[in-house]
Amino acid sequence: MIRSNGPRVCQRPYVWLALFSVVGLITGCSPSSSAEATDEGETFLSLVETLGGADTVGYARATEIRDFSFPEDHGPHDEFRTEWWYVTGNLDAEDGRELGFQYTIFRSSLSPTDPGGPSAWSTNQAYMGHFALTDVTNKDFRAFELFARGGGGLAGSVSEPFEVWLEDWRLEGVSDDEVFPMRLIADGDGVDLDLILDSGKPYVLQGESGLSQKGSEPGNASYYYAHTRMPTVGRVVIDGDTLAVSGLAWLDREWSTSALSDGQVGWDWFALQLDDGWEVMVYQLRLDDGTPDPLSDGVLIDPNGRRVPLEWGGDVSVEPTGTWASPVDGAVYPSGWRIRVPTRGWDLTVVPAVRDQELRVAFRYWEGSVRVSGSGEGGRDVAGRGYVELTGYAGPGL
Repeated sequence: MIRSNGPRVCQRPYVWLALFSVVGLITGCSPSSSAEATDEGETFLSLVETLGGADTVGYARATEIRDFSFPEDHGPHDEFRTEWWYVTGNLDAEDGRELGFQYTIFRSSLSPTDPGGPSAWSTNQAYMGHFALTDVTNKDFRAFELFARGGGGLAGSVSEPFEVWLEDWRLEGVSDDEVFPMRLIADGDGVDLDLILDSGKPYVLQGESGLSQKGSEPGNASYYYAHTRMPTVGRVVIDGDTLAVSGLAWLDREWSTSALSDGQVGWDWFALQLDDGWEVMVYQLRLDDGTPDPLSDGVLIDPNGRRVPLEWGGDVSVEPTGTWASPVDGAVYPSGWRIRVPTRGWDLTVVPAVRDQELRVAFRYWEGSVRVSGSGEGGRDVAGRGYVELTGYAGPGL
């Protein structure tokens, strides 16, 4: 198991060599094809290349609509190369602080088949975790990561009873009989998170009945569902201060073998929860000429959990309103957006709660808490919070 924390990691060469060997196993990447070195000597890997079409032989692929089954689909799908449990949320602390968090456990198959054998270390599964906490009130952002093989009890996932873990980071059902409520546990240097997440609205199938096409080639897709409004309570410890918190979380679940195609350089992903009970999920896949891929997608979820699909380009548009430059190397990200759905009267302004929420971990990307204002369904005034993920802006890194 390897543990590291942001904002900068692996500054000592021997530490980086150890970390890179594990990341290379997890992603199947090599330094020559997937690594970017900054002017300051830091090295980051490319998740965009990792999610491309290489190394698909022997793995299952997302090629057709399937029936989803629960609780089984909360658990692992080892026959696919890549999978993640992705939780973001915004919380209010008892002392008045506003907080945001991101928690992700990635599973990756190192080979299409399990090697078998009696040893607990005989496994083809590897796990990576990212945990970030944003103290919006104090403009403080911290990010951490973990790596471990899926053996020896260090990391793993099961569907019944539901549990996915990476050392002491866990997402699990509170009881053996039910997946919800879930308990989420994570820690890092000076911070500790312990939350209970209820299911809230029913799950939403993204894409076409849960088949989310990301690339033009057959199989460059994922199976994708989300819980978009999860009432959340618990505690956060920040530098010794223990705070009771409550708020809303969002769970994304995806698994695939390859998702992206040649010419796609990254994506902008928006998960917005509005105070009137609506949610907005939009992702814009970007091509190497800077234009949105027609496979970009969007959906609205009404207060009753009903899915309202959006046609990209006709029903929804995303326009950056500003920029922010990374202090690492000056890489420029969009910072602020206008999202419009004119056919339904939506016109939203989205701004980062803290400008610098760039994760400088093995994969480098911006993911952070945002604030929302503007007009929603029928032109009504709305406000809300959410999370935005930006990839492919920091050179060949994520």
